[in-house]
Amino acid sequence: MNILFITSTRIGDAVLSTGLLNRILEDNPGARVTVVCGPAAAGLFEAVPNLERLIVMEKMLFSLHWLRMWALSVGTFWHRVVDLRNAPLSYLLAARRQNHMGPRDDSVHRVERLARVLAIEGDPPGPKLWLSPDHRARAERLIPDGPPVLAIGPTANWEAKTWRPDRFAQLCERIAATDGLLPGCRVVLFGRDDERPGVVGLIETIPEERRIDLIGRVGLLDISACLERSSLYIGNDSGLMHIAAASGVSTLGLFGPSKEELYGPWGERCASVRTPQSFDAIHPEGFDHRTSESLMDGLTVERVEEAARALLDRTGEAAA
Repeated sequence: MNILFITSTRIGDAVLSTGLLNRILEDNPGARVTVVCGPAAAGLFEAVPNLERLIVMEKMLFSLHWLRMWALSVGTFWHRVVDLRNAPLSYLLAARRQNHMGPRDDSVHRVERLARVLAIEGDPPGPKLWLSPDHRARAERLIPDGPPVLAIGPTANWEAKTWRPDRFAQLCERIAATDGLLPGCRVVLFGRDDERPGVVGLIETIPEERRIDLIGRVGLLDISACLERSSLYIGNDSGLMHIAAASGVSTLGLFGPSKEELYGPWGERCASVRTPQSFDAIHPEGFDHRTSESLMDGLTVERVEEAARALLDRTGEAAA
């Protein structure tokens, strides 16, 4: 039994789609799965059970990447094709059954939209990441047993969504204080290597003996394994936030110019906190996400700390 699963190019959307893939694998034990995704998200699927092939779609002129995908897939008869990108060429593949993403609906969370692809009733399947023993062994070396760990995701794919580094620095100091949420905690930082210049000031404020700087130094599933060893994750609306939520760590997402009701971290151990301004009110006239500076300044350190405390009280991770 062969299954073709076509998912997103962006890390966050790809993570959110993993619950759907997990449900397919649970319903079809022993099925061989081929995953199609963009290069940024490819690392998420390395340890998928019964992975037959991972087709990484590098964008090409004239959308020729879709023709390449079709050429690599047309020789197989598929038990099921699940296409979350609605690529026209996927309809031409021989398959017993095809499922495609429905029309955009901004009234429900992305996870709920994904559940509609398979007409899943009841609770939609939450994101799921598959880790190998090697991933967990590397995480244990990177974050050995010791004081609790605060994980920070200080970057995002556009600057308007980023809480300023100096506020993350103040928050880390408060949380690690003797009367803080995680007294004496270590702080682990995640992000891409090209994002380092924007947060170098934050990195340097964290005492070296408590700092675990993993920015640009580990893969996506190693990040997930490290997050399993953390007590709390706080970060901007980003793919890292969704990896954290899927990893089971208590996850607090920071929002302003994006909608938490559509893209907030998904799961029982998750929460979101946003700027006092609504999504509609926060955007300036002529807003362009490619050029805008941070629109998160209305979100205070105190407000984030309070939201983190409420989350840890609920999940049972708060210091006694």
